[in-house]
Amino acid sequence: MFDRSKFLDIEPYDKEAAEAACQRLKSHPEYIYALASALYPEVSDESYAARKAFVAGVLAHLDEVHGYDDFQKKITCGVFLEAILEHTVDEFSYSGITEHLDPEKSYLFISNHRDIVLDCALLDLALYRSGYPICEMAIGDNLLSNSFIEDIFKLNGAIIVKRDLPVREKYLETVRLSEYFVEKIASGKSVWVAQKSGRSKDGIDVTHPSIVKMLHLAKKREGVPFTEVIKGCRIVPVAVSYQYDPNDVSKAREEVVTMHNDGDYRKGRFEDVFSMIRGLREYKGDVHISFGEPLVADYANADEVAREIDRQIHLGYRLCDTNWFCYDQVNGTRENEDWYASLDQDAFLSRFSHLNDEVRTFILNSYANPVRSRLAELG
Repeated sequence: MFDRSKFLDIEPYDKEAAEAACQRLKSHPEYIYALASALYPEVSDESYAARKAFVAGVLAHLDEVHGYDDFQKKITCGVFLEAILEHTVDEFSYSGITEHLDPEKSYLFISNHRDIVLDCALLDLALYRSGYPICEMAIGDNLLSNSFIEDIFKLNGAIIVKRDLPVREKYLETVRLSEYFVEKIASGKSVWVAQKSGRSKDGIDVTHPSIVKMLHLAKKREGVPFTEVIKGCRIVPVAVSYQYDPNDVSKAREEVVTMHNDGDYRKGRFEDVFSMIRGLREYKGDVHISFGEPLVADYANADEVAREIDRQIHLGYRLCDTNWFCYDQVNGTRENEDWYASLDQDAFLSRFSHLNDEVRTFILNSYANPVRSRLAELG
C-alpha cells in the first residue's frame, strides 16, 4: 500500500492542500489575470475580453476542486489547454491510446521533451479526452520560482525532483524518488517523466539510461530483479511533436553559447519562466502525441530499455513539413519536397533571418534531426 507519509515534500497536493491552494488563487485573482495576460499579451479589446473570460473560467471552477485530479480535469484541461489550443495550435491529434493502453492499468509514460509545461499537459489532455485516467508528472524544483507557480504545478500533479543537492543527499533522494515512482504506479496511478533531464534543444531524442536505472534503485535494495521492476512500471514510450517550436531560437542561442564556453551556460533567474510563457502563448501549428506499446519484454539492463524507448519515439514521432523542409535545406536537396509542398518556405526561413549563420544552422538541424532519427531506425 502506498505510504504518503514518506513523500509529503515531493508529492502533488492532497485534498486538503489542493483546496487551500485554490482558496489562495481565489483571494488573488490578479495572479490568474497575470497568467491570462501572458497568454493574451496583445493590447486590444479582443485580448482584454479573452483575459476576462479566462479568469472567469478559472474562478468558476475553483470551489469544485477537491484534489489535483479535479484541477487537472476542470481547469487545466477544461479552461487552460482549451485556450492554448484555440489560439496557438492548428490541429491537436493523438494516437495509440485505445490500441495500446488499458484504462484499468497504470503506466510510466516516458516521452521526448520539447516544452517545459506542454509535453505532459497535452499528454494528459489526450488521455482525458479519450476517457483514460490522467497522470502525475515529474518536474525539477528549479522551475518553482515562486509560490504561485508552485501551487499551479502541484495542483497539476507535480512530483518535485530536487536537483541541487550534495552527492550523498542526491543519491538518497534518487532512491526515494525511485520508491515513489514504483509504488505510485503499483497503487494504480500513472506517472510521466521526460526521457532525460532538460529539454531536447537539438531535436535529438535520446533516453538517458540513468532514468531507467533510477526505477530499480529502491527495489534493488530489497532484492527485486531489474526485469521485474521494469515490467511492473509498464513503461510506455510517448513521442510529442510540434510543427513549430516557440523556443527554437532561444534553445539554439543557449546551445551555441554553451559550445563556445566549454559547456558552461548560466541561466538567468527567470529564464525558465520566460521559456514556459513563450511555449504556452506562441504559435505551434500542428501538435501530435503518439503513445507507443508498453515494454513487456525481459530487458537485461537499462541500456536495452532506453534503446527500445528511443526506437518507439523515433518511429512514433509525427514528422511535419517543417522537419522535412529543414532536412532538405541542410542537405542541399529537394528530394522530399512533396512533404512540404504547402509550407510557406520564405516565411519559415524569415523567422531566423536576423540570426547569425551558426545559430540559424543549429535551428535548421534541430528540425531536421527527427527525420534523421526516423531514417536511422528504418535502416
